[in-house]
Amino acid sequence: MAPKTKKKTSRKNGAKNLVVVESPAKARTIARILGKEYTIAASLGHVRDLPKGKLGIDIDHEFTPSYSVMRPKAAIVKELKELGKDATSIYLATDPDREGEAISWHLVKALGWDRDSKNLHRVVFHEITEKAIQEAFKHTRGLDQDLIDAQQARRILDRLVGYQLSPLLWKKIQSGLSAGRVQSVALRQVVDREREIEAFVSKEYWTLEAKLAKNSSSFTATLHSVKGERKKIELPNQSRVQEIERDLKAATYLVGKVKTEEKRRRPSPPFTTSTLQQEAWRKLRFSARKTMTIAQQLYEGLALEGEGSVGLITYMRTDSTSLASSAVAEARDYIRERFGQEYLPKDPRAYRTKSKGAQEAHEAVRSTSVRRTPESLKGRLNQDQLRLYDLIWRRMLACQMADAIYDSTSVNVETSSNGSSPSYIFRATGTQSKFLGFVTLYLEGKDEGSEEEGGPLPPLAVGDALDCLGLESKQHFTQPPARYTEASLVKLMEEKGIGRPSTYAPTLSTLTDRSYVVKEQNRLKPTALGAQVSDMLTQFFPDIMDVDFTANMEDALDEIARGERPWVPMLEAFYLPFKKTLDEAQAKMPRVKVEEPTDEICDKCGSPMVIKTGRFGRFLACSTFPECRNTKPILKRTGVACPRCGGDLVERRSKGKGRTFYGCANYPTCDFSVVQRPLPEPCPECGGLMVAKGRNQAACTVCAWRGEPSEQEAVASEA
Repeated sequence: MAPKTKKKTSRKNGAKNLVVVESPAKARTIARILGKEYTIAASLGHVRDLPKGKLGIDIDHEFTPSYSVMRPKAAIVKELKELGKDATSIYLATDPDREGEAISWHLVKALGWDRDSKNLHRVVFHEITEKAIQEAFKHTRGLDQDLIDAQQARRILDRLVGYQLSPLLWKKIQSGLSAGRVQSVALRQVVDREREIEAFVSKEYWTLEAKLAKNSSSFTATLHSVKGERKKIELPNQSRVQEIERDLKAATYLVGKVKTEEKRRRPSPPFTTSTLQQEAWRKLRFSARKTMTIAQQLYEGLALEGEGSVGLITYMRTDSTSLASSAVAEARDYIRERFGQEYLPKDPRAYRTKSKGAQEAHEAVRSTSVRRTPESLKGRLNQDQLRLYDLIWRRMLACQMADAIYDSTSVNVETSSNGSSPSYIFRATGTQSKFLGFVTLYLEGKDEGSEEEGGPLPPLAVGDALDCLGLESKQHFTQPPARYTEASLVKLMEEKGIGRPSTYAPTLSTLTDRSYVVKEQNRLKPTALGAQVSDMLTQFFPDIMDVDFTANMEDALDEIARGERPWVPMLEAFYLPFKKTLDEAQAKMPRVKVEEPTDEICDKCGSPMVIKTGRFGRFLACSTFPECRNTKPILKRTGVACPRCGGDLVERRSKGKGRTFYGCANYPTCDFSVVQRPLPEPCPECGGLMVAKGRNQAACTVCAWRGEPSEQEAVASEA
């Protein structure tokens, strides 16, 4: 028997207008705005979908889908049908995108409503504020069949790929695997990057720096070239460096060239879904999934004391950087009042969206009112909600502020000596801020590996004699490309046209949930299983795994949404070659066994243990299976010794809610555990175990000592 569904309706006695939205939170916010004349009901997302367990698409009859009401939604459909009988007008106020349009269409179909009735209205808004809601209800429209067709085409396309590729993987590799039109291409990017790293051959190189001084001011310059030669000098080994150091033993140093330019830095555009996920990762260490979950809460509305339920940001699934003129005007007024006229550019800033297929009718992600400051929301939002809101609020305001102005200085320092040694050129660069502009409020984060700008140089003029306080040579090795983080993979997906804003977070979640990738130091590393799946699909389904092919499919879906292309011929053009390739793969794809070797030894039979992937993720299993059936969980070690028995402290998850804690690897012999992440350095007061308390604090578990963890520990606590 199916569980009873809780009532999700905000019902008003005597109301004659029915408004249907997706979520109870959104219903509460809209109910406060519209008042007692409206009954607000929540559908909890889609009420109809393709059936589980079978394809549900009649390929021979124009890819006709077989939709049915989902069992958990039966009670909701029944209730909405009853509410619709008493309503004089029905408003479908689902989200302003293809998925929202399709939810409204499925509601109409499931409830038997007449979509052509004058009493049925589609309401679209991009922020849940009183002004936006009232304006939307004045300008209703009918259902947009082009958007519905585009969503249907995507759903059918993904079903055709997923429901036919996944069983192939079950048969050829192992059960429980999945393949998808977007997720598999994203997986290939992670695997290809890992192969680049494995194939990378590191090369040695050196740098030589001179610490120079003029009077009491010192700065560092790096050896750049030999005077008279245009190319940059190469220092492949230490012997070459030592040769130059001998040349410089009695050298004098003079300023040969000084070039100063005034430069301007423009603020970053307001957030799109992609850039919000990237920046939330860089600055807050939020995963894409967490970012979108919190953004959904901020959009749908949160109950604020004295105000009721309020929508705090605009719709968070967007690839547009456009802004409403009213929002820009409000931001400019606020900037003038708070920072002064000099922080306001002469004309409002307009940003052009660079993303492929961006929907310019949508707005960027922004705060619904810049006058609702993060400071005013302290104590009214939880910590994560406030941190994400603060990020969005600052980005919105900064994008309308004046440029940052700074002087960029480049200095060439020439050496001379009495002997036959060549003259060398050392180079130093620095910046000096002249006007902070938008940087007063916000500066975009940088990906790891990005170059930092140098600080200011002392006043220097051509011909100035400099004292050399010392030379320092450093050995370096070229580094392989970095593994993707969630932020950099989302950035790549957007640049390459892999998926759309609504698919980034679910795609990343699927890759980790299926154990295709694991996170090591917050970077995505493919597992042996993920690499095998990617390789097999790339070999037998080159089109599906091709970035350009996937991007072109997204373009085709955009054309359908704009009414420029019919959806059935598009599916036919895809499916016929896909089916041929699928049949060939069924016959030719070999069966493979995926196991990762480890250093672990089975404590029952002494054989090596291997990593396997099962229904609940990765685990250790004896390599002699089925003779020995011993299995163990994979322990994530912290590198910190248990203070009770000296064993390793490992990361664990509690049963039930799955909360993370840290316990001794020797459990149940030793049951020591702590909730906060343990830190490697002992307490300086009593020698007890230290744990991370937030991003920049450490605390002893034995005494009351508190302090700041080292930089390395701070990074560990963030992870």
